[in-house]
Amino acid sequence: MKEADNEQYLKRGTLAVLGVMKDLLRFQTPLMVTFSRGQFISRMLDADAERIIFDLGSNNLDNEYILACHEVSVSAETHGAKVEFSLGTLERTTFDGLPAFSAPLPELLWQIQRREFFRISAPLEPTFYCHSEWPNGKKVRFRLQDLSLGGIGVLVDEALPDGLNSGDRFNKLRVELGEYGQFEVGAQLLHIGERSVVSSKNETRVTPRLSFRFTAIEPLQERQLQQVIFALERLARDKANRFQ
Repeated sequence: MKEADNEQYLKRGTLAVLGVMKDLLRFQTPLMVTFSRGQFISRMLDADAERIIFDLGSNNLDNEYILACHEVSVSAETHGAKVEFSLGTLERTTFDGLPAFSAPLPELLWQIQRREFFRISAPLEPTFYCHSEWPNGKKVRFRLQDLSLGGIGVLVDEALPDGLNSGDRFNKLRVELGEYGQFEVGAQLLHIGERSVVSSKNETRVTPRLSFRFTAIEPLQERQLQQVIFALERLARDKANRFQ
């Protein structure tokens, strides 16, 4: 995808972002809310220049877990386009006398006028790595966490450099996929978050997590990546069936 084509999907600034939120509210578009321990369906209840308010999920446990998360992803399908945005920590609030979630209005979102990108988790073994350079020129290695035709999520086993911001560009991001090969693309940093895992010793381990969106991917690379995603999906499904 050409960089100019990719930029048209980015909505940045209060007016542009709020306009999309108002559409989600007006049409009562279902929202898929995803966090580290699960996901649920919600709907927009209110939106203004300061914050958005959306409904709780149907599972009380999910509603408690999500309050402890520092990274929440929200997606919706509306008028043939996919809307995606990220939120930080949510707050519990009330709307029309009923409990709800509240979060600051996101600074940016993506409204993709093309087919939905299917995202697959990378296998735990073997570990897939990505190589690039920070904006300051220092080399870095990421651990691949998930991938789709539109981008990847990675974990960082080192401290993030000062001055790293959403929107930073990584002109050469090499994704190594073991027996499935490798490819190099341009990417833009979409979200900076973290993943928390409780170890067997009951210690909480926090790892920085970055979400990237591809800014340039060739048709051949896209076809190869689609084959990799299908193969990983089949592998995960076969593994799940063995443990049923």
